[in-house]
Amino acid sequence: MTDVQETTDATAVAREVAAGVPTGLLIGGGQRTASDGGTFDVHNPVDGSVLATVANGTRDDAQAAVDAAGDAAAAWAATPPRKRSEVLSRAYHLMIERADWFAKLITAENGKVFSDARGEVVYAAEFLRWYAEEAVRIPGSLQTAPGGANKILVEHRPIGIAILVTPWNFPAAMATRKIGPALAAGCTMVLKPASDTPLTALAIGALFEEAGLPAGVLNVLPSRSSGAVVEQMVRDPRSRKLSFTGSTEVGVKLMQLAAESVVNTSMELGGNAPFVVFDDADLDEAVAGAMIAKMRNGGEACTAANRFYVQSGIAAEFSGRLADAMGALRTGDGLDPEVQLGPMVNETARDDIARLVETAKEDGATVLTGGTAPDGAGWFYPATVLGDVPEQARILQEEIFGPVAPVVTFETEDDAVRLANGTPFGLVSYVYTRDIGRGLRVSERIESGMVGLNRGLVSDPAAPFGGMKESGIGREGGAEGLLEYMESQYIAVAW
Repeated sequence: MTDVQETTDATAVAREVAAGVPTGLLIGGGQRTASDGGTFDVHNPVDGSVLATVANGTRDDAQAAVDAAGDAAAAWAATPPRKRSEVLSRAYHLMIERADWFAKLITAENGKVFSDARGEVVYAAEFLRWYAEEAVRIPGSLQTAPGGANKILVEHRPIGIAILVTPWNFPAAMATRKIGPALAAGCTMVLKPASDTPLTALAIGALFEEAGLPAGVLNVLPSRSSGAVVEQMVRDPRSRKLSFTGSTEVGVKLMQLAAESVVNTSMELGGNAPFVVFDDADLDEAVAGAMIAKMRNGGEACTAANRFYVQSGIAAEFSGRLADAMGALRTGDGLDPEVQLGPMVNETARDDIARLVETAKEDGATVLTGGTAPDGAGWFYPATVLGDVPEQARILQEEIFGPVAPVVTFETEDDAVRLANGTPFGLVSYVYTRDIGRGLRVSERIESGMVGLNRGLVSDPAAPFGGMKESGIGREGGAEGLLEYMESQYIAVAW
């Protein structure tokens, strides 16, 4: 492991960028303080210093945000699709023009390296461009009833006020992946960002105001009282959509809450992605893909490869190559251009990773690189590869959410499928083999909503993103993502 690089100039840049973000609640097109005057601090993961202090939304503020969305709902739903498309398109161009600024802001509050953050900004903006194009292609149909007595007219209409709850790991992309289709469909909304990373969401709110979005269509409500404010909003009878990205544990509670008033839900929940490498795989491509699948966002991603299953004939060589690549990563402040791995988002996240590595050691794993958190300021954990990991090791049962790659050896194709499916989660899987027939066969046997076949990155705004089993319900992205914010209405037309 290389030493953590200290870059005081970079931390000064982080404070300067954060200072350019409005820190009040965005409700009804204006900034306001919390109803009780409360605030909370946003920290820089590099050293724990305070980046900004933002308004801490209350239940009263949550109700005010829903009221603002309700006031704007009818006019926005009646806005022609082309005009909704134009707002999204302007927002896309503004985000691309300011990609470097947004990337610095994300790095400042999240910790990820600048190159990762800039990639996220482009990815986030692409959702705005995609749904700008989809807004004018909302489907409908007209057909003759089988009995010939009438016509069957099917239209899609906005579902209503949407409550959007986003995580800290992709603070821009997880917001635009929900905002884009909601706006295209004609919905108004309240965005509740993660309290570790509210600044990016507030900056996106300001960007949409500049793009010409009418007041009250998008409201942004930072709050440390997540459960209370989300409950207040979901219980309002005007709220008809709840979209959440986060842990399965929280998602289950929110689905129970939504069920009380039959609110439509989309849930993108936990992951525990397998990365399967067969003996015939191209090792250079497999290691390169593993670095993308594991180290994107420093491993703090629901799509991150979490369990590496490598066929016995190449397990030692693959593990050694991966350890060399991981061990060469330079750790430090993500705003330093020479740094390749930033800190984890907070102290708890870093400590959870360290705990999982210790349990793996107790279960018999061998540390091939990394494995110990460095001393000093900041919430850093080194890129780590663990070899000789037993099939039943505890680290394989939990989502690591960090830069740790446990490697398990398997013998047969059936073993690989059994191991890959040995989890209640099913978000994404990765398979590497030169045999395309085997690759497709195994992909179809694996229980996950997405598969990367000889590819370490699966996310695409044009594709339906979502999982099976306890990884969630519904889809984001693609044409499917738009329909999540719409209701189908059938009209029987006399003929």
